Amino acid sequence: MQKTIGVIQARIGSTRLPYKMMLSLHGKPLIEWVVKRVQKSKLLSSLIVLNRIYESVKNENATHVVRICADNPLIDGNEIDNLINFYNTDNCNYAYNHIPKDNLYPDGLGAEIISFDILNDLNKKVITQNHKEHCFSYIHDNSEKYSIATFNPIDNTLHHPELKFDVDTFDDYHKLCMKDFDMDISSQELIKLFTENKI
Repeated sequence: MQKTIGVIQARIGSTRLPYKMMLSLHGKPLIEWVVKRVQKSKLLSSLIVLNRIYESVKNENATHVVRICADNPLIDGNEIDNLINFYNTDNCNYAYNHIPKDNLYPDGLGAEIISFDILNDLNKKVITQNHKEHCFSYIHDNSEKYSIATFNPIDNTLHHPELKFDVDTFDDYHKLCMKDFDMDISSQELIKLFTENKI
């Protein structure tokens, strides 16, 4: 039986914007936005917030692991479910929809997924500190060894790869603060909010 664990990777030591997950967005810390919005996923069995992914899931009997970035306050639980469904039917090693690379997703709505078996294998073979902290980056850096797949949003109104909703810098944070929305905003409403009145 499939058991898919979501892991929110929350790193405090960001060089560009330290402690960013504690910044307040419309009265709530970014990390709370992430947790509340991820909890709308129907296909995640459980949710964990930790720094080291393998250590957090090794005793959870997980079959699959979804990595969720703590700097994506507008992540969409539905898009996590679309990612899980895609992974289950595509027969790839690794799938993603959190960045607009070879797809039409806005930056920051989705996540990344691998099987626990691949995560276990990565835990044994990664040696650099960067790969230990960002174990999924090892897959990108060794793409010839893995089957990597992505897909476009099912809803065409979300086809906006030019939009960025993750928070890497203070400018990213400021841009989100300047728009009026609440934690329950849908991705469709979000896209409309950030594309209306654009010249």
